[in-house]
Amino acid sequence: QVQLLESGGGLVQPGGSLTLHCTPSERIFRPYTMGWYRQAPGKQRELVATIDSIDITNYADSVKGRFTISRQDANVVLRMNRLKPEDTATYYCKLQQGHTLTSWGQGTQVTVSS
Repeated sequence: QVQLLESGGGLVQPGGSLTLHCTPSERIFRPYTMGWYRQAPGKQRELVATIDSIDITNYADSVKGRFTISRQDANVVLRMNRLKPEDTATYYCKLQQGHTLTSWGQGTQVTVSS
């Protein structure tokens, strides 16, 4: 099984920036989609941004223009700018290989507060 190492969460003021990193424990050779999802208290887990192995990206409407997802191989970076309090959530990295093989990170907390 592939393990996903997440880093970069923390506490930031509104308008600030934070960068999340997700690194698989091994090289990924098959087609894949990687990205970040988030879950706030009392809410469903939702897609934030994804990128696949042919560089197609997808963003939630709420983060378009503020967040940027990029990759080097399957090492994924989510740059979050102009953060808002409503971005506060636990952020989870996800790796999808094909349609049935899924890996999740353990989650990293992002808190946007004054």
